[in-house]
Formats: sequence, C-alpha cells, structure tokens
Amino acid sequence: MPDVYEEIRRGEKGAWVSIAAYLILSAFKIICGYLLFSSALLADGFNNVTDIVASIAVLIGLRISQKPPDSDHAYGHFRAETVAALIASFIMAAVGLQVLVEAVRSIFEGGKKEPEILGAGVAVISAVVMLGVYLYNRRLARAINNQALMAAAKDNLSDAMVSIGAAVGIIGAQFGLPWLDTVAAILVGLLICRTAWEIFRDSTHTLTDGFDENQLSDLRSTIARTPGVEAIRDVKARVHGNHVLVDVVIEVKPDLSIIEGHQISDKIEERMKKAHNIMHVHVHVEPGGVK
Repeated sequence: MPDVYEEIRRGEKGAWVSIAAYLILSAFKIICGYLLFSSALLADGFNNVTDIVASIAVLIGLRISQKPPDSDHAYGHFRAETVAALIASFIMAAVGLQVLVEAVRSIFEGGKKEPEILGAGVAVISAVVMLGVYLYNRRLARAINNQALMAAAKDNLSDAMVSIGAAVGIIGAQFGLPWLDTVAAILVGLLICRTAWEIFRDSTHTLTDGFDENQLSDLRSTIARTPGVEAIRDVKARVHGNHVLVDVVIEVKPDLSIIEGHQISDKIEERMKKAHNIMHVHVHVEPGGVK
C-alpha cells in the first residue's frame, strides 16, 4: 500500500501548518488578553493551546500510522490516529472546564476592567489567519482523502468562528455592555468542551468497531450488484484509521468451480475499491441453498 503511506506523509504538512499557526496565535492572544483586559481573548488563546495538543496528536497519529504491518499488527498501525485523538479529547475537556471556571469566577469577583477595543482587532486578525489555515487543510485533506486532516480543518474553521465571537464580545463591551466579554468567554469554554465531547464520542465509536448503518447499506448494495452474487448472508465493516475493513459472506451457485468463486471475490474487491475506496475486503464464498 505505498500510495496510502505517501498520502499520510503529505497529511503531515497540514498538521505542521496548524501547529505553527496555533503556537503563534495562542501566545499572541494570551498576551494581548492580559494587556487589554479581555476575558474572551484570553479564552480564545487558551482554546488555541488545546488545538496545539490536538494537532500534535494528529501528527503523532500520522507518524505511527506510517509503520508497516508487523507480527503484532497484521492490519497496520492506522488506528494510532484514533487513539491520539481520544487522548487529545481529555486534554481539551480539562482546558475547556478551566476556561469556564475562570469566566464564572470573574463574574463574582466584579470590578472587571472594560476590555480595550484593540482586542477586537487582534481577534479579527486571528480569525483571518485561521480561515486561511482551514482552506489549506481542507484542500489537502480532500486531495489525499484523509479524514483525520479533514477533522483538523473543521477545527480550524471553528477556531475562526470563536475569534469572531471574541471580537463581538469585546466590541459589545465598548457600548456599555462589559458583561458581553465574559459571556463570550463562557461560550468559548462551552465550545471547547463540546468539541472535546465530539472527538471523544467519535473516537470511542470507532475503537469499539462502531460503523454507520447507512454506509453499510451502500456497501451491501455494491456487493449485491456484482455479477455472480446470488445472495448476501452477512456484511460487517469497521474503521481502521482512515480505512474501512469489510468482511462479507456471499452465496453463489452451488455448481461453480473454486476458480469461478475466486473470480467473483476479485470482482467484489475491485468494485469496493473503485466505488468506496476500500482497500481491504475479506470475502467468504458459500454455495447457495446450503445451510
């Protein structure tokens, strides 16, 4: 599978772009947040810190996924991406809760200074940068068909939206609504927690061999339309990193030779690769009418 590994190596570029952008923006926003008295900008900066962790997790997962199959991992190491994402979700949840605690505490402390309008400019610049990173990663993810990188791209887009929300909160504070800055910080904290939950949910679903029923139905339809397939007894699928592994039991005419049954299996594998980009299909052939 040399093409698959080459695509994973290309995906590393997107992870590095995200890490570089988050390192610069998180430091920029946290420093400006303290200097300009903006809770929303601070929360946005800490949000980017969690994104650094998530991007590093994606990078580590991509690196480990490139290891070839061995005696202990006959299907390769592609699930390393999913494990890394699961770990990142816990870290993101912890930071999200911390942002919420700090924002709520600022409400009860009172006497909070009004955020400087320059903070809104910082947030807008950050949003523009993250939008550019999102467009780059989305294009690369589509080119190499990498789900992990596409998820990172969606995270880039959400970060751009968070920065816009922070700008709105800061601007609102200039019009006699200082509480809007704190509300924006709380919303950022909630967004971090929601993103952490979505990553945790998707990762655990994949690691427990969960699979989308609608997609499984599409796979079944493709197999059923293959010439020579009389019936389908069972179809199972599971996600392995960015790949899908399929096991199918089909029925064929009982008078077919072993060679003819093998040819039908090859046709199924070829169709699944072209129609669904599935690299591994295990086909078990049984004679029709035999139970």
